Amino acid sequence: MKVIKPYYVIEDDIAPERIIRAIEKAGRTCYKSETNISDGSAERFITNIIKRGHESVLEHEKITVRFICDRGVSHEIVRHRIASYSQESTRYCNYTGDKFGNELTFIDPCFWDKASDKYKLWEDTLKTIENNYFSLIEAGARPEEARSILPNSLKTEIVVTMNLREWRHFFKLRCDSHAHPQIREIAIPLLEELKGKLPTLFGDIEY
Repeated sequence: MKVIKPYYVIEDDIAPERIIRAIEKAGRTCYKSETNISDGSAERFITNIIKRGHESVLEHEKITVRFICDRGVSHEIVRHRIASYSQESTRYCNYTGDKFGNELTFIDPCFWDKASDKYKLWEDTLKTIENNYFSLIEAGARPEEARSILPNSLKTEIVVTMNLREWRHFFKLRCDSHAHPQIREIAIPLLEELKGKLPTLFGDIEY
């Protein structure tokens, strides 16, 4: 049994200048104001359309992110409708195999101290699940059958592609103080990184 912290990887090579210029070029089609494109005009144009709520223009560009999180968090992520997803399948992955280290991997719950009784109970429960999962496989169960006992804490990988408008919606919901603490644990650092890379597009989002 292995316990890890959640994390993310931005799969795209983000080119800020190319992204904002592409959005500006597409958006100016609405007003036939392409002749107004100049150095620094993209930032001003995008800031203005965001303030006006004309965010459909942001849908012309996308970002792909790989989340390593628990299954419960992944269930929240896939509730965002306008996106493409590719997720590690418990139906086809046999966690008794060498490529998985012959063990189950779980995501550390950020809301419990490791010295607490709650954490110990969580840990003991997952050890029992791992033992029983292995016993089911040894008894001849297929991974798609044995997965029925796997918990929300199981580590999963999910590759997510969203257009920039949907990422803005994602962050407004998932970084909010009312969001689940485990999704905030990965959403907030991702937002902060994207604020640094693409401040014109994400800099106005607070949490």
